[in-house]
Amino acid sequence: MLIYLYGPDTFRSRQQLKKMIEKFKIDRDPQGLNVVVVDAEKEEAGVVLQQISASPFLAERRMVVLENLLSSTGKKELQEDIFDRIKRNSIPESTVLLFWEGGGKLKTDISKKFHALLSKEKFAQEFLELTGVQLGAWIKQEVEKRGGHIENASVQFIIQNIGSDTWFLNSIIDQLVSYTDKEITSSDVQLFLSEKADDNIFNLVDAIVAGQSKQVYKMIREQYTKGEDAQYVFAMILRQFRILLELRDLYEKDDTVRSEELAKKLSIHPFVVKKSFPFVKRYTLNHLKSIYRNLLKFDIQTKTGQGDQSVLLDVLVGSIST
Repeated sequence: MLIYLYGPDTFRSRQQLKKMIEKFKIDRDPQGLNVVVVDAEKEEAGVVLQQISASPFLAERRMVVLENLLSSTGKKELQEDIFDRIKRNSIPESTVLLFWEGGGKLKTDISKKFHALLSKEKFAQEFLELTGVQLGAWIKQEVEKRGGHIENASVQFIIQNIGSDTWFLNSIIDQLVSYTDKEITSSDVQLFLSEKADDNIFNLVDAIVAGQSKQVYKMIREQYTKGEDAQYVFAMILRQFRILLELRDLYEKDDTVRSEELAKKLSIHPFVVKKSFPFVKRYTLNHLKSIYRNLLKFDIQTKTGQGDQSVLLDVLVGSIST
């Protein structure tokens, strides 16, 4: 049996691959002794052919998953060999041969011929990027599958702001369902759309805390490259340290308080508290107050034109991280 999963939407094709492997194990291989996944790009040709030809162990069938064989570079002979075996019908009947392609370009004639052959198979599935109504239906289905509920306006808001990147959508959906116990609204989505920026700031603060000055400067320059300015970077750092200061103040009064309670008391989303809390234990309250005073001093300097913002920011983070 030949199975072919391919197309640019690798998240959904990976989901389908996982589903097929799990079904095979339930139906044919409960002990998991007859499923092997081979990366054709990295593995030697002899090993790949050996896996295809091997007999099942205490079972009737064996599943061999070949990843990226068609798009692999420098594997022309292996492609030709397996293509020829399929044409001659010499693949063992006991082998379920599943080809998974991650959307890489097919550059050689043999890889294109191979694709044409496999795409005609009964169990070939192409995973194109979802758009429009199909994408909206998928988002709604994934939310409900994970126990959540989402209003239609929020689905459209997600589509407009994220698009068809199903890997990123999967992450956002997980976060929304985990942290929202009601119907997901557009305002909920807006909060989690900024997670990527939050992660950058958390990483930046982490580098400051660790005294990694070179890394800090590099990360700030990356923000500039993305089109952000020194004032924006400062505002995000100030916001983060203000949250840390407020959390530490409450933690000083009660070190048994849970993150959910902290979120309610400070009117901060639980996601933000969860991300921030590990940093709270790294600082004393006095240390945080000292840093916050320096941040406010920088704010006054920039607003009164006492120097170049980017230079002052470099000096500021240098003083914090040393």
